[in-house]
Amino acid sequence: MATPTLDKVEAESAASPYITVTFRIRRFNPEVSDQAEWQDFQIEIDPKERVLDGLHKIKWNLDGTLTFRRSCAHGICGSDAMRINGKNRLACKTLIKDINPEKPITVEAIKGLTVMKDLIVDMEPFFQAYRDVMPFLVTKGNEPTRERLQSAEDRERFDDTTKCILCAACTSSCPVFWNDGQYFGPAAIVNAHRFIFDSRDEAGEQRLEILNDKDGVWRCRTTFNCTDACPRGIEVTKAIQEVKRALITRRF
Repeated sequence: MATPTLDKVEAESAASPYITVTFRIRRFNPEVSDQAEWQDFQIEIDPKERVLDGLHKIKWNLDGTLTFRRSCAHGICGSDAMRINGKNRLACKTLIKDINPEKPITVEAIKGLTVMKDLIVDMEPFFQAYRDVMPFLVTKGNEPTRERLQSAEDRERFDDTTKCILCAACTSSCPVFWNDGQYFGPAAIVNAHRFIFDSRDEAGEQRLEILNDKDGVWRCRTTFNCTDACPRGIEVTKAIQEVKRALITRRF
């Protein structure tokens, strides 16, 4: 087999899509220290790859102790929400080329929830708020002999809020939630909205009373952080305002 010439090797190297990127990750291990610290990793990566791919390269090749959640890797499960360059994003949906790889890419856990290790937070308070708003269909009478029918117009009324994947990106971007973890948060309100405005449901009033609590919908300050953070493009702030309006008018 012929030995590659220097010119050929240099040409192939110049054509390579890979670039050197620095990942600056906020590490925390309660078994080692009660303080978090930043750690830099340099990797070779195609700029068309995702931040999740970069984290995998680090975990699999450089430091197996790096800890983060991920599952489907396609923006459906919502498990890999984290702060990337100061903004809440899904690591599996964020391309390296879209976040200025010429500078260090900062990665840290989402805010407002207790960090358990590295990029993993305790999601239990988030899911408790979700459970508290009764995120399920409530109807009376016997079970139907076929599906509960609904017009396209009625479905459209709450279609946007069915897109929530419970990633917590919206809730953990909310300044009110950062300062008071008792606030239900945008995600819980979005999931309440999905059933409050469902024409087949009969527990709208009950959910409204739950959200009328001091830690409920009135804590929202309409900063739009939640809408900007949602990886599914849900108009979160609009949904919250519609719930407020329903509480005032009792029309939904």
